[in-house]
Amino acid sequence: MEEIGKQIAERRKKKGLSQQDLAEMSGISPRTINSVEQGKANPSINVLNKMVKPLGFVVTLSERVRHE
Repeated sequence: MEEIGKQIAERRKKKGLSQQDLAEMSGISPRTINSVEQGKANPSINVLNKMVKPLGFVVTLSERVRHE
């Protein structure tokens, strides 16, 4: 989660957006954005995708099947 948060912060800054700007664009609270960027939150994939959509990327899950 920490790596995703770093990537979000980096992309947001490259686009010249504040956390407040991203909050307004995504509908996610600035507090949540801050927590995710710092790796302190564990948001759902839906919340993450709302956050990253204005930044021009998506978060996906890949399923790994393990045979025992």
